[in-house]
Amino acid sequence: MAHWTTADVPDQSGRVAVVTGANSGLGYHTALALARAGAHVVLACRDPQRGDAALDQLRTAVPNASAECGSLDLADLDSVRRFADSVESLDLLINNAGIMALPSRRTTAQGFEMQVGTNHLGHFALTGLLLPRLLNRPGARVVTVSSGLHHRGRLADLDDLQSERRYGAWRAYALSKLANILFFTELDRRLRAANQPVRSLGAHPGYAATNLQLTGPAADGGTLLIRLGQLGNRFFAQSAAMGALPSLRAATDPEAQGGEFHGPSGFLEQRGYPDRVAYSSAGQDVSAAQRLWTESERLTGVTVDTGTPR
Repeated sequence: MAHWTTADVPDQSGRVAVVTGANSGLGYHTALALARAGAHVVLACRDPQRGDAALDQLRTAVPNASAECGSLDLADLDSVRRFADSVESLDLLINNAGIMALPSRRTTAQGFEMQVGTNHLGHFALTGLLLPRLLNRPGARVVTVSSGLHHRGRLADLDDLQSERRYGAWRAYALSKLANILFFTELDRRLRAANQPVRSLGAHPGYAATNLQLTGPAADGGTLLIRLGQLGNRFFAQSAAMGALPSLRAATDPEAQGGEFHGPSGFLEQRGYPDRVAYSSAGQDVSAAQRLWTESERLTGVTVDTGTPR
């Protein structure tokens, strides 16, 4: 079978896509490919200046692109609500933005541990608020970007979701990425139970050269970790464009089904062209997914309504 590339993205004309964290890295290349395929793309970015710069770059690469920037800070649920209110119609939601390995515990505007609050709870709330726009759209999909490091996430840590008893930079990150798995699979189960055509899928980029490896350590001035991240990006990582392919395949491949997880097909899923891959046994725990869902609704105040069974 031939490798799946951006050339395989079907025509997206007439479709609206929201990509979180689209100012750089995976998000930018995801938005770029969708714009090239004809979608109207909303670059949902925390920093307006970086978002505008990314939009200019995208329009230079695709002069006829239909694209705009939207202000979205996933670490502030008020910002999430404002952004969701600005979206009138939607076909594709790519929950891509994230933060990784903050050396010390920090909190979001609502007091959640920053990594879980941004990577999971922010996207949980955003999805819940935007889902009504997706339910009646043919071929609508939600793609939640996790990480291979979700394998290090432990179900036992869900009892300390906010890392209040014990904080570790990588422990919190792995937990947030496990939460991404539990969320997208539970969303898939609920959509199926309601007989809704919306598909919920997951993806991970492998080891891709992005700013993710640098921004977390930089928050506390972690010079050594920044240098290690720079070296890894230069000598070991695949490009951000390659890292975006699993998300793009999950979002657009007509054969991709709800509940699937897409990642690189190469050695240890660190690099290579996208294919369906497995996720951890912890990510398959239905009871844990349901508990996390209930707790996420309580914490965010957002009830995710998958609609009346059809």
